[in-house]
Amino acid sequence: MAEVGIALSDAVERHLRPGDAVHIMLGHSRWTAAASELARQQWGTDAGLTLIMSSLGALGALFFRGRMVRRVITAYSGNSFPSYAPNPIFQEGYQSGDVDVEHWSILTLGQRLEAAARGLPAVVTGSIAGSDMANNPAFTTVDSPFGSVGLLAPLAPDVALLHAAVSDRHGNLAVSEPLLEGVWGAWAARRGVVATVEAIVDDLDELGHRVKIPAHRVLAVVEVPFGAHPGGCYAPGLPVTSYGEDIPFWIDAAAAARGDFDAWAREHVLGPSDHAAYLRQLGDDRLIGLRLLADPESWRRDAEAHPLPTDEPVSEWEVAASLGAREVSDTVAAHKADAVLAGAGVANLAAWVAVARARAAGAPVHLTAELGLWGYTPTPADPYIFNHRVFPGTALLADASTVLGMVVGGPGTTTIGCLGAAEVDQHGNLNSTSLGDGRFLVGSGGANDVVSRARACVVVTLARPRRLPADVAYITAPGERVSSVVTDRGVLRRIDGRLQVAAVPSGPEPFDERVRAMVASCGWDPEVAGDVFELAAVTPSEVQELREFDRQRQFLG
Repeated sequence: MAEVGIALSDAVERHLRPGDAVHIMLGHSRWTAAASELARQQWGTDAGLTLIMSSLGALGALFFRGRMVRRVITAYSGNSFPSYAPNPIFQEGYQSGDVDVEHWSILTLGQRLEAAARGLPAVVTGSIAGSDMANNPAFTTVDSPFGSVGLLAPLAPDVALLHAAVSDRHGNLAVSEPLLEGVWGAWAARRGVVATVEAIVDDLDELGHRVKIPAHRVLAVVEVPFGAHPGGCYAPGLPVTSYGEDIPFWIDAAAAARGDFDAWAREHVLGPSDHAAYLRQLGDDRLIGLRLLADPESWRRDAEAHPLPTDEPVSEWEVAASLGAREVSDTVAAHKADAVLAGAGVANLAAWVAVARARAAGAPVHLTAELGLWGYTPTPADPYIFNHRVFPGTALLADASTVLGMVVGGPGTTTIGCLGAAEVDQHGNLNSTSLGDGRFLVGSGGANDVVSRARACVVVTLARPRRLPADVAYITAPGERVSSVVTDRGVLRRIDGRLQVAAVPSGPEPFDERVRAMVASCGWDPEVAGDVFELAAVTPSEVQELREFDRQRQFLG
């Protein structure tokens, strides 16, 4: 029977043990106060945990610096704010060998948890074949009467930690979409779930459709308002109030990883004696501000605080993104696409602009995102994909299994991917995991799932030999479906099966010189198409479309 209403410290102390495999469930909330409490109790104890987490985010560094974790099973190990970038604490932990890491994509990690939850010996996947993640022992391909099939072994944590919106007195948990990896980890956990919730109510009558985890799977429920902080909690139709993410807190944590993270952790996480003290340290004004972020119109305050920049010179990234938006628009039209899955950063902005133009012209194409969004509309002054204030107006809120496993690659939907990567090679292979000198980057996230199964993929990057090597050192995603690579100096398109220089933007230099500059920007000697197209110069209005979302130029600068 679930222990409902106990203290957070008691819940963690009773139900988590050294050596456990702990799954921190993310959904749209990204964090749970139970993870912070685990850090308070086990910091510096060499707890030997295995951490299972779709995306570590900056606060995952608590487990590394606290010497709590020995092994990580994940899809993404990096910062999300202020940009999607490597975190030096994760890099040091992996490269030193102090922490073992097993890389997956977002979908395949969730599918492994699903296999365990269903009690199956394996599940079928269409992802990671052809990538270096296919070397993981928990993946194999087999010949079957139905063709070659990719199989994933189950993954069962000992305990799952999550923040849910609300619980009843029995321990039934109501959780709101979008849900990223879903609740498979809760069903798969050998011992069960330790949950924090915004409120414990007497009953959830008429809310059974919102209950995703029944009480018999729950070990303990702790009532902790703002228990997802610095993540947010979207709880429409439930007897609690929604709030958005505390992005400045995430940014501070990411910055601390490049300095004295231990001191930052002691002040902001380990120092407060409990969650109530943690909230007092944040202050009422900050918490009220987070509640305001759940308002779909709250973007207007951000827009007023950050006027649209008009005088700054056009950056190389803005040229690449502007050309990328054109390429995505053309690719959508060529394939009569139903959806565009926008990756992170500059590629995301390019996709947003392309889809807005296509829809304005009457095309029935929608934006989709791996968190579990279909048909969302981004807001000005916010360049991030997982913006809570877009949730109320989103046509469909689901999970990664729906988006990455069905919207992408499903027979009834044509989806185009628009992605970025640290490296893309002559074959179109993407690398966001590990460089040739051994430096760790961030991992796949959902990129492998998209590139493995989308109808076509447009990659947006800068034309530099280090970004366009002949061959990547680690294949995060195989390149067969990469149809074009758009850069600030030109476009490579797949022609006769090979990426060739197909277009260059206009400029003051002679045309042939611009073509040679694009060729020289590659780490191999690419073929030049027989008829290289000259692209019109990027216009101020195109740049302004991008800056409308990224007014602080966090990605575009």
